[in-house]
Amino acid sequence: MAEPSELPPDERAARAARLRRNNLRVLGLLCLILATMTGLVSYSETFYRLFCAATGYGGTTQRVASADAKVSKRMVTVRFTTDVASGLPWHFVPAQREVKLHLGEDTLVFFDATNLSDKDYVGHATFNVTPLKAGIYFKKIQCFCFTEEHLGAHESVEMPVDFFVDPGLGSDRNTQDVDTITLSYTFFASKRPEGAKDLARFADAKPDPVGGQKIFATRCAECHALEKNVVGPALGGVVGRRAGSLASYPSYSKALQQSGIVWNAAALDKWLSGPQQDVPGALMPVRITDPRTRQDIIAYLEAESASRGKGGSATAAAAGNSAPSN
Repeated sequence: MAEPSELPPDERAARAARLRRNNLRVLGLLCLILATMTGLVSYSETFYRLFCAATGYGGTTQRVASADAKVSKRMVTVRFTTDVASGLPWHFVPAQREVKLHLGEDTLVFFDATNLSDKDYVGHATFNVTPLKAGIYFKKIQCFCFTEEHLGAHESVEMPVDFFVDPGLGSDRNTQDVDTITLSYTFFASKRPEGAKDLARFADAKPDPVGGQKIFATRCAECHALEKNVVGPALGGVVGRRAGSLASYPSYSKALQQSGIVWNAAALDKWLSGPQQDVPGALMPVRITDPRTRQDIIAYLEAESASRGKGGSATAAAAGNSAPSN
């Protein structure tokens, strides 16, 4: 091959131009690789989060707009654990230790948070479920964990989480053995407090009968139903009924029968907050300590009783209904 100095001037110029083009291509490719690597590093946390959300990797739960799955007969227990990282002076606990629910059943639970300090704080919650393989089937409809959350000095609030466990958990051979899922949250002091939502929005929320129905299904239905007596008497049409008066239920305590209580919102709230303190000698052992949960359950019972009209109590008695020992 001829040396460049031996080539005619035109060919030397053409060869030099080809060399420059090749060098520019290599430089462009290197710049593209560098830019790609820089982007991956910059957005690795975002990409990882999106990957986890799409696959359930690491126990990451899914987010959906509504419960669109068919409810299965299979039951699963969901337990709740909480933690607060150093640097955030909050007390943060689940309002209920666990719930039992059907796969596909829309379920509402609550978590209590209190700011123990003299100044406002913004927190951000991280979360996952165990066993990790259940993450792809744990679907949240509403959760405080999707945004930065502001809590004022010494304020307390109950925060709802609306979720269901997809029935696919029961048909997947990899998860057929799962009968208990643990949902865990940890609150950290926020690194991006600007634009945080105010948790006071939950405290200001009106009693919700739809939420109350979901809570009733998970917190009350083991002992109470609307249209039949279970462990306790039927609760269909309970609002406006005299305590201990359902003819089809034979197991009332004398204390409740002689209490003279007529069930309304105030009476139900007092009863649910501590039945045996409200009526000494009453048999119902379960109490609901969180006021928001009680209000939602009562709103549901009020709406259900109102839907029966004037014949509510008679309808309930004729059906042999069931509910909290009322």
